[in-house]
Amino acid sequence: MFKVLLFLVCIFFAAAGIVWFFERPGSVILDWQGYRVETSVAVLVGVVCILSVVTALLYRGWIILIRAPARFSEVWRERRRIKGYKALTRGMVAVAAGDAIEAGRQVKRAEALMSEVPLSLLLSAQSAQLNGNDNAAVDFFEEMAANPEMEFLGLRGLLTHAMNSGDEIRALELTKRAYKLQSKSEWVSTSLFDLQVRAEQWEDALTTSDEQLRLGYISREDHKKRRAVLSVQLGIELYADGDEEEASRKFKIAYDTDPEFIPAVVHHVKGLIVQEKFGRAVDVLSKAWKSQPHPELVAPFWRATEAEDPLKRVKVIDKLISDNKYHLESQILLAQTNLEACLWGEARKFLDAMVGNRDDRDEARVCRLWADLEESEHGNVEAVQAWLKRAAVASADPTWICNCCGNSIDGWTAVCKNCASFGTFRWGRAPRVLGEEKSGPGVSFGSLGVRQLSGKI
Repeated sequence: MFKVLLFLVCIFFAAAGIVWFFERPGSVILDWQGYRVETSVAVLVGVVCILSVVTALLYRGWIILIRAPARFSEVWRERRRIKGYKALTRGMVAVAAGDAIEAGRQVKRAEALMSEVPLSLLLSAQSAQLNGNDNAAVDFFEEMAANPEMEFLGLRGLLTHAMNSGDEIRALELTKRAYKLQSKSEWVSTSLFDLQVRAEQWEDALTTSDEQLRLGYISREDHKKRRAVLSVQLGIELYADGDEEEASRKFKIAYDTDPEFIPAVVHHVKGLIVQEKFGRAVDVLSKAWKSQPHPELVAPFWRATEAEDPLKRVKVIDKLISDNKYHLESQILLAQTNLEACLWGEARKFLDAMVGNRDDRDEARVCRLWADLEESEHGNVEAVQAWLKRAAVASADPTWICNCCGNSIDGWTAVCKNCASFGTFRWGRAPRVLGEEKSGPGVSFGSLGVRQLSGKI
């Protein structure tokens, strides 16, 4: 609408100017080189306007003529670029469809048509992967990684190849490079944490986990469990290196982070005992036993109470179990402690309470205690053999079991040696037969495990 109004205004002023000239006639005389020209002012103005338009048209035509070769070349390049992009698209589709022959044909076409080398490199790398030519694919990814515009994509391809070939040292190096380029990328951050854990770089893994929490990639609950696991593992290594003070500090961080995490409790108490804080150690153990009775709490308790003698243990055991006296673990501990102190009657009382009418689900360790009692008190060989036979078919003793692969171990560790999963060990029973439920009493630390990086870029 505005353009129409502007056009009408221009027409109006042009018409007004013409009328103005015709209403005010005048004459113009031009003498030049013996020639004399006489005309009116209106004609002179008209001639000047016509000459101006002709001059402008001639100039425009000259410009078009001068630029024609460059324009033709640009159109030609654009047509090749369009054909090149079509070749790239068809090549990508061929890669997705698994058509190695068509992918290779389109790679050659794209390389011939396009000057954008990085784009053709990507298709070439994927085509090489599809054809099973890993060495060629690595070469293409190396070229991409050397190009600033394609560096991140090239690093991802190299990382995938390194993981598939089992070169975790190379994979960690590549992931660190990728993390510097894209620190907010979730897959880069996750891969970096997993590889740091595999490389036992616990401090670096803790820093990465903190950053993941800040960016919202993991929940606070998962971060809390990770922090506890990593702090315990750090403390174990520091303790082995002789730095007991720093190890105790790490154990305390782990305990403060997750007071129900049994390895954190056990190692924190060990640190308190080293510092001769025996009362505090007993309080921590009693609190842990109240919420989650666990056999690994017993040995530190004997050390904290300096109860090396079996009879003294009978006297102090109530400090540990008083708030959870009727739990199965408490009953087993009472029976075992009285048995070691040769208090046969008390031991039998607690064992009777555990067996009772529960013959259909015996505890192997309870059966073994019965066998020890019969042997120690009466020397009854037949009874001992009967209890040992029951132990052989009873429920397996609780142990540390990996949530990912089912691997069972006696002593907790942060990483499963069987499947390389992180933070996946829980306290429970390994199944006796295929299909038996794996879960048992105790807490599950959740699967915070390392992911296997695989597949094509």
